Amino acid sequence: MFRSARIKLTTWYLLIIMLISVSFSVAMYKVLTFELDRVERTHRLKIERGLPESFRSPRPLLLDPELITETKNHLKIILTMINLAILGTSAVAGYFLAGRTLKPISEMLEEQNRFITDASHELRTPLTSLKSEIEVSLRDKKLTLAEAKELLTSNLEEANNLQVLSDGLIKLTQYQKGGNDLMITAFSLASSVGEAIRKVAKLAKNKKITIMNKIIDYTIEGSESALTELFVIFLDNAIKYSPEHSKVNLTSEKTDGQVVIHIADQGMGISEEDIPHLFDRFYRADKSRAKSDAPGYGLGLSIARQIITRHHGSVKVRSIPNEGTTFTVQIPIKHSGKLI
Repeated sequence: MFRSARIKLTTWYLLIIMLISVSFSVAMYKVLTFELDRVERTHRLKIERGLPESFRSPRPLLLDPELITETKNHLKIILTMINLAILGTSAVAGYFLAGRTLKPISEMLEEQNRFITDASHELRTPLTSLKSEIEVSLRDKKLTLAEAKELLTSNLEEANNLQVLSDGLIKLTQYQKGGNDLMITAFSLASSVGEAIRKVAKLAKNKKITIMNKIIDYTIEGSESALTELFVIFLDNAIKYSPEHSKVNLTSEKTDGQVVIHIADQGMGISEEDIPHLFDRFYRADKSRAKSDAPGYGLGLSIARQIITRHHGSVKVRSIPNEGTTFTVQIPIKHSGKLI
């Protein structure tokens, strides 16, 4: 499809360029031939009127009509060759520029198709489970009240999973589009991290994981709610992929007008070839699901990256398989104007 569109766009480029080039050539030809005719007429009038020698050129023009005609023909050939050269050059350049023009559209369409495929894959599992359970229960003529309640409980869990997925997709889309403008306020880093720890405390307790909070308090400017969500995502991720009775360490430092936060776990780690794709949407659906029974849809780190980007920050990952992973987040302490 894009090859055809590229050829059509190249054709339009050529039509516009050649229209300008041919029009310019025609205008140039008319101007030059008019000048030749004017010189020829002037010369003829000088001779016919017998003007004094002082008014004539030191070397009188000997303009042969055949020479003028031949000059005009040569001019036509030269202009034609120039236009053919422009046509060839424009075809190559136009095809290249058409490719550059269509590349963002192609990437966007590819991303959209990948999104639809990934979302459909994630939606299919809970929907299939819901449908299967309901169909089996409807065929069971001896379904008891207890079994019906168990079915409804299971259905509610699947419905909650669907809600989590849809909420994550909406949130990710809003951050990507720059929606939900984040308001800048000055707030305590320690307070934001503390709130994030409280939100994941139950999950950590269930796995008997200790969160070692060694964050040094700084006053930073940004969206407190978004950055708290950022810390929740990283802590949630660390807890999910860490073994029981392990630790998650939080440390911070200040450097060059930025605050640097390290979130280190003692989990399964990430292979080197997977790290570049770690922040891709639905990454977990394709890579990590076979390695862990941890729940989730692989949207958290994608959302985290969007939050970091909107705060003009950066994130790095260092991981050793079977030893642990460390996420290092850098956020400017001060911002000027609105967040992107």
